[in-house]
Amino acid sequence: MDIVIRRAGPGDYAPLGEITANAYLEDGLLDFGEADAYLGELRDVARRAAAAEVLAAVEGERVVGGVTFVPSGGPMADIARPGEAEIRMLAVAHAARGRGVGEALVRACADRARAVEGCVRVVLSTQRTMRTAHRLYERLGFVRTPERDWNPLPEVDDITLLTYALTLR
Repeated sequence: MDIVIRRAGPGDYAPLGEITANAYLEDGLLDFGEADAYLGELRDVARRAAAAEVLAAVEGERVVGGVTFVPSGGPMADIARPGEAEIRMLAVAHAARGRGVGEALVRACADRARAVEGCVRVVLSTQRTMRTAHRLYERLGFVRTPERDWNPLPEVDDITLLTYALTLR
């Protein structure tokens, strides 16, 4: 069956929130596990959708992944500068991995960024352990931008996020 990438609607919010939360939990990406404050943010797709564009990857009637696309200057941006869009919270259900869902979501974000007037780059943050994602980003033309690496919790050592950028043509 084909995967369709579309804007997430209210009926997608709960399943996409669970997919995102479960992906981060099951992959060991939350330093504080079930007690991690970020878990609530991952589940709150409605809040993200009110501040950015949330895309859903759908197979048949089932949501299998999603991503938050933050156009230039959006309130959900962590690292985007003027003229940049940002990709956040990319997640694919474990059962749908390895089938191109993540790639389709990243490509959809790049396409949306190209349609934003004045947008010249797409940026993102990723954890050091997300090696499969790093390979995907690099295959799609993203390059590491180590000078932009950052720590979302400065009071906690060793949570540095790696950054990547794709220059749009």
